[in-house]
Amino acid sequence: MDGRGTENGGLDFAAEHDVPVPYMQRLRDYYLALGYGNPYRWAQYSEVPFTPLAKPLNKTKVGLVVTSARYQPDKGDQGPGAAYNASAKFYRVYSDPVEDEPDVRISHLGYDRKYTTAADRNSYFPLAQLKIAAQEGRIGALAPRFHGTPTNRSQQTTLDQDCPEILARLREDGAEAAIIVAA
Repeated sequence: MDGRGTENGGLDFAAEHDVPVPYMQRLRDYYLALGYGNPYRWAQYSEVPFTPLAKPLNKTKVGLVVTSARYQPDKGDQGPGAAYNASAKFYRVYSDPVEDEPDVRISHLGYDRKYTTAADRNSYFPLAQLKIAAQEGRIGALAPRFHGTPTNRSQQTTLDQDCPEILARLREDGAEAAIIVAA
């Protein structure tokens, strides 16, 4: 059948080869190829804490947390389409003011460079959109700083060190909610 038969309720199915990219399996395979003794396991919890907003979003101060790295001119190519660049990694939480247009990049992250680039910085650093949301009253305010969190590949380090540091900084800024963008 061509996908339009009565068995499918008249639906026009995509071709069989048109399937999602199995990126999670690709990452598991990649970690094994790097020599790790087991495939990467994403944090997955049976119970996830949820705290509803105390007030409407348009009255809530929002912080921004990213995995983007500050641009480091001495660390090689970090521009859109750059090859993976481990030297551009960072290992401590950082914070910068939101009033400027910070130069952050993602060459230090592993992503599918064959089918995507870092050309649209809004996809990994939506500061401009958050500023617009604040101006339009869709969020109450934007916290005065954004915060960068390392991608050390250790969930334990992230939970024990980075998350408490990020939370403390968000609280210092008076943030009542956070947008977390993991590129």
